[in-house]
Amino acid sequence: MNQPTRKRDYFKKVLVLGALCTISPFSIDMYLPGFPEMAKDLETPISNIQLSLTAYLVGIAIGQLFYGPLLDKYGRKKPLYVGLGIYIVASVGCALSQSVENLIVMRFLQAIGGCAGMVSAQAIVRDIFPVGKIAQVLSLLTLVIAVSPMVAPTLGGYVTAFYNWHWVFIILAVLTLIIWIGSIWVLPDGADPDKQISLRPTQVWNNYNLVLHNRQFLVYMLVGGLAGAAPFAYIASSADVFMNMYGVSEQTYGWIFGILAFAMIGSTQLNHFLLRKYKSQQIINFSLHYQVIAGMVLVIGTYTQMFNVYTLVGLMFLFLTAHGLNSPNTAALSMEPFYRNAGSASALLGSMRMAIGGVVSAIVSFFHDGTAMPMVLGMAGCALAGFIILKADQHIPGSISRQWSGSTV
Repeated sequence: MNQPTRKRDYFKKVLVLGALCTISPFSIDMYLPGFPEMAKDLETPISNIQLSLTAYLVGIAIGQLFYGPLLDKYGRKKPLYVGLGIYIVASVGCALSQSVENLIVMRFLQAIGGCAGMVSAQAIVRDIFPVGKIAQVLSLLTLVIAVSPMVAPTLGGYVTAFYNWHWVFIILAVLTLIIWIGSIWVLPDGADPDKQISLRPTQVWNNYNLVLHNRQFLVYMLVGGLAGAAPFAYIASSADVFMNMYGVSEQTYGWIFGILAFAMIGSTQLNHFLLRKYKSQQIINFSLHYQVIAGMVLVIGTYTQMFNVYTLVGLMFLFLTAHGLNSPNTAALSMEPFYRNAGSASALLGSMRMAIGGVVSAIVSFFHDGTAMPMVLGMAGCALAGFIILKADQHIPGSISRQWSGSTV
C-alpha cells in the first residue's frame, strides 16, 4: 500500500471512529435549544424536560458496562450494530413522544444504544493502532467530538426555530444510520472474539474488578472523570443561564455553545503537537493547574457580579481550553495498560466518566438559584477535584502519575 493510500485509509478510519463518538454528544447537545418549546408542547415544567438529559446520562453510564464484556466476547462489530439499531428506533420514539414520561423512557433507551459507539470506538483504537499512537489518535477523535457541540446546538436551534423539536430526533436517527453504514464499510473488525470471556455476572464483575485494581487506570480515570465533568456542569445550566437569565435567542445560544466548543477544538489540536515534545503526564499536570486558576476567576467574578454575557463567555472559553488537553491524555493513560480486557476497560472508563458527569449535572440543577453561580462553582469544583486526586497520587510511594509502570493486563 503506497503512502497516499495509507493516509486516506487512516483518515477514513479516524473519521468514522470520531463519528461513532459524536453520537452521544449530538444527542445531548442538539436538543438543548428546544427545552422551552418542549416544555410548552408537552405541558410540563422545564425541570421535567431536564430529567430527559439526566435519563440519557444514566443510560450511557449503565449501558457502557454491558457493552464492555459483549465487545470482548463477540468482537467489536456485532454489539456495535445492535446498539446503533436500538438508538435509531429509540430516536424515532423520542420524535413521536406525546408526554414527558415517554420522552424520558425513550431517551434512556436512546442512550443504551448510542453508547455502543463510544465504547467500541475506544476499543477499536486500542486494537488497530500502535501503543505510541493511541494518545494522538484519541486527540484526533476528541477534535471530531469537539466539533459536534459547535454544530449540534446551532443546528438544533435552527431546526427548532423553523420546524419543531420533533425533527431534531429524526435528524439524529438519519445521521446514525449513515454512521452505521460507514462503520460497515470502513472499520476493521479489531480484536477477535474471545470465547473464553464469560457473561456470567460474577465473571463480568471480576473483569471489571481486575481493571479497577490497576492503579494507572484508577488514577487517570478519576482525574479525567472529575476534571472532565466540568462541561456537564456547564451543559446542565447553560440553556437556563444564557436563554433565561441573559435573554439570548435559541440561535444565539447555539452560537455561544459553538464558540465555547471551539475552545476545546483549538486545545485538542495543540495537544496533538505538544505530544511530540512532552509526555501526557506533563500536559495533564499543566492543564489542571491552568484550569483551577481559571475556575477561581470564574467563581470570584460571578460572585462579585463583574460579568456580562460577553465576559462570562470569554472566561468560560479560557477555562474549557484545558479540557481539550487533559481529556485525551487521561483517556490514553487509562487505557494504556490493557490489551485482553480493552473492551471492559473502555466501557468502565466511559461509564465512570458519564456517571460522574451525571452526578455533577444533578447537583448543579439541585442548587439552581437564578444565577450563574451553581454552574461556575460546579465547573471550578470539578477541576479542583481532579487536581487534588493527581497531587495526592504524586505524594504516594510508587506514584504512576510521575512514572509509568508499564504493566499490562
